[in-house]
This record gives sequence, C-alpha cells and structure tokens, in this order.
Amino acid sequence: MAGQSRKWMILVATIWLQAFTGTNFDFSAYSSRFKTVLGISQVQLNYLAVASDLGKAFGWSSGLALLHFPLWIVMFMAAFMGLFGYGVQWLVIRNLISLPYFLVFLLCLLAGCSICWFNTVCFVLCNQNFPANRSLAISLTVSFNGVSAALYTLAANAIDPSSDALYLLLNAAIPLITSIVAVFPILRQPDLDPLPPDAVHRDSLIFLFLNLLAVLTGIYLLFLGSSSESSMAGLLLSGAIFLLVLPMCIPGVVYAKDWFHRTVHTSFQFEGSGFLLVDDFDLEVHKDIVSRESSLHDSLLVNGIVDESVTCGSSLNVMDDNKGCCETIIGKGQLVMLGEEHSAKLLVSRMDFWLYYIAYFCGGTIGLVYSNNLGQIAQSLGQSSMTSTLITIYSSFSFFGRLLSAVPDYIRAKFYFARTGWLTIALLPTPVAFFLLAGAESILALQAGTALIGLSSGFIFAAAVSVTSELFGPNSVGVNHNILISNIPIGSLAYGLLAAIVYDSNAGSSIMPFTSDTSVCMGRNCYFLTFLLWGCFAVAGLTSSVLLFLRTRPAYERFERNRIASQLY
Repeated sequence: MAGQSRKWMILVATIWLQAFTGTNFDFSAYSSRFKTVLGISQVQLNYLAVASDLGKAFGWSSGLALLHFPLWIVMFMAAFMGLFGYGVQWLVIRNLISLPYFLVFLLCLLAGCSICWFNTVCFVLCNQNFPANRSLAISLTVSFNGVSAALYTLAANAIDPSSDALYLLLNAAIPLITSIVAVFPILRQPDLDPLPPDAVHRDSLIFLFLNLLAVLTGIYLLFLGSSSESSMAGLLLSGAIFLLVLPMCIPGVVYAKDWFHRTVHTSFQFEGSGFLLVDDFDLEVHKDIVSRESSLHDSLLVNGIVDESVTCGSSLNVMDDNKGCCETIIGKGQLVMLGEEHSAKLLVSRMDFWLYYIAYFCGGTIGLVYSNNLGQIAQSLGQSSMTSTLITIYSSFSFFGRLLSAVPDYIRAKFYFARTGWLTIALLPTPVAFFLLAGAESILALQAGTALIGLSSGFIFAAAVSVTSELFGPNSVGVNHNILISNIPIGSLAYGLLAAIVYDSNAGSSIMPFTSDTSVCMGRNCYFLTFLLWGCFAVAGLTSSVLLFLRTRPAYERFERNRIASQLY
C-alpha cells in the first residue's frame, strides 16, 4: 500500500514539472522588449522563436542521456540547461552583458532543448508508475504544460507587473526549484507489482477526479489569472499553488479505496483508455482476428466463393477503374488494421502519414506560432497592456483543449468515434479564428480568436501521440512521433517568417535579416494579410484531416467490432 501511495506522489511531482516547464509559451510576454534591446527586426525576432522550437528536434538526446544516467540526474541536467539558457538571456535583456545575435540564438536553442528533456522525464515517470493507465497519466500531466504561461504571468504580476525581463528570470529559476522539490518522491520511486483488474478500475476513477480538479484549476486561472495588481496577483498565485498541491490528497483516496468502490465506482465503467486506444491484449486479439479473416478470405477465394468487390485482405485496397478521383484518394493504400507497426521508411511512404503531417502542420503548429506573436499583435493594435491577458487566455484554453483530448477515452463505452474524427473536429476552430481576427477589429474578437486557437492547438498537441500510435504502431511511436513533430520548427520558421515579412513591410521598412535596424508596426494592417493567409493554411489542414478521417474510419470501425466480439467470448 505504501508503494501505491508513493506512485501518486510521483504523479503530483510530474504535474508540477509539466506545469512549470512550459517556458516557451511566455515568449510573447518579453519578445517586444527583447527586440528593442537587441536592436533587431521582426524577421530576426522570429528566428529566435524558431530556435526555441528547434530545440524540440534535439529531444532524442534525452533518450541517450537516460541510457547512461539515472532519471533524476537527467531531470537536473534539463533544469541547468534552462537555468543557463534563460539566465544569460535575462542578463542580456537587462543590459548587464552584451552578446552577438548568434550566441543569443544558441541560448534560445538550449532553452528549448531543456523543455524536451523535461517532457521525456515526465513521460518515463508516467510509464514506469502507471503501466496499466499510462495513457490517462500522460494525458493528464501533459495537459498542465499548457497552463505554464498563465502561472508565470501570475508570478510576474505578483513580483513586478512592469518588468518584461522578469519572465526570463522566472523561466530560469522556477524549473530548477520545481526539480529540487520533485526529486524527493522520484528518489523514493517504488517497485510496483502488476495490478488486478479492480485496482486498475479504481485508478481510472481517481484519474477522473484528477481531471475534474484540473478543469477547476483551468477555470480559476482563466478568470482570475490575468490580474495586474501586485497584491491581488500574489493572492491569486497562492490560490493557484494550492490547487496544484491539492492532488497530494490522492494517497488518502488510495487508502479509502473500499469506500469508493462501494459508493461511487459501480456508477462508472472504464473499458481501457487512451493514448494507444487499446491495451496490449486487445491489440493482439485485434491482430489475430484480422489475420484469421485474411486467411479465411484467401481460402474462400481459391474455391471461387468470395466476391472481390466486397473484401479487403491487405493494407492496400485494389480500386475499381470506374471510381472517381475522390474515391481513389480515399481508398488507395488505406489502413486495414490499427496498431500495425511502421518503420520510418514505411511511414514516409504512407499517404495517411502525410495527410496527418499536413493536418498537424496547418493546425497545432500554426497555433503555436500565433502564440509566439501575441506580443507584437497586441502592440500593433495599441493594446500592449493586454499582452498578459491574451497569454493567459491562450494558455488556459490550450489547457482545456489538452484535457478535452482525454474525453474520447471516458465516453468510449457509450459513444465510439474514430480519433481521427475527433482530430478533425478539433481543427475546426482554427480557420474560424483566423478569419475572425482578419475581419474584426474589436478587442472581443481578439480575445475570442485567441481562445479558439488555444483550444484547438491544445487538443492537437495532447492527442498527437495517441493518433500516431494507433495508426502507425505503439512500439514505433517514439521514432514516428519525432518524425511527425519535425513540422514544428519548419512551421515556426515558415509561418513566423511570413508574419515577420508582412509586419516589416507594413512598418515602412526594407529591413533584411541580420541587420541591426528595428521597426515597430502600428495598425490593423500589420497582421491582416498574415491572418488571412494563416486562415487559408488552416483550411488546408482541415481538408487534410477530413481525408485522413475518411481513409482511417474503416480501420477504427473494424477494430471496435473486433474488440466487442472478443469480449463476448
């Protein structure tokens, strides 16, 4: 029982790590000040944002570190990378030291890499301590990464609301402090025996309560987290910290499991979960059924019994020459079975992967680039004082989007829908938001658009690992997901460069990259064309996700039929 209690303490520590290490989300809070101090153009500022996102491309290095060092040492290595990367940037922005632009670029790259290392540590902790409910643990903890910007905004307002540079100092120090606090439960990590089915169900119920508490935390930060009064911000920050500490009561819930089982648990039904859609046993049953169906089909075909027009025995369906273009696109090379392992070479040859890649590139990534530009967007509209409010709105709704990504797992028993269909629904708000931002000038439209983009991108970020593992295999998800998220630095560069060029051209300057001139654009035209173009890209992403859904829906429906059939025997 002590081991069961300690694993929940580790979960709380993981939540803290995620909540305080999403430091890339507050870039827009100090970007305008950084641009002035360094004397750079909007294009050059975009390169610094790209450097932070490019750090994700080096996330694989954390896996190598784990092969040679204990988990807690890797965590502190990540903390010190952030301390150095953000700490030196703080010295630069305070004019205490002067560094060439290229070295500042490398510091942003190092800081971005530290975030990926923290994410790896959190993933490993969830995987080790919640093998039966790893998907619920990962989805819950990853959600708190989206609330980092709101927490840092509260902390900065509580200390000195007028200092933009303070964000960099907090980015440097708080992850290290959090690591020091989290190391104690991590060092006491228990050896856990496999859980019986009733214990797995009990843990699922506890995760449900934790998600409800997370929703309460998000609502609190959304409505109260943007206060700029120092005294009020201090009280609100204390309340937010209390909500983050509150899950520590979970060990008591574990000890009271019998009472929960008698009074609450029988009202709920959990049939597996999450990121992998199915547990390993269900996946093997599904593969066995598909294999037997294929064998039966081949046997009947030999005897002339089967009509070829109504069968599908392999991953590639043979298309009728009389079918139209749309049917060909939807049917060619369709996946037949979920969870089939894909090597990197096979992955990049799949049309489904590229549809998925485009949907992510034109959905979640474009939302991340929008958040990086919030500082300049607010400044161009003469609303610089609203920057912290916009950051809090984006952060809070991104948090809600991440939490919503777990809803399909909880309602699966009563309403089953392909996860690629949920992905399509999640992409809908993004083009709506960008066209709203382009067509309206009001502050309300700016806030509503920011909320919609945050909600959409948050869902996509959290659901991406599950979609990747379902479509292309759970054992290959590490490599395949890293290939997928290569679109983040590419999109950060492309979308950010587009926005920067439009911004600088409307500022009446002919600034080229790597010059020392600084321009400030004021007015609606600074981002009008950018919003239109981003909206068109988002429509392309939505179209791609619809095609992905139509192509993968038969595989999801087939899996669900096989899963239900396997439970009847």
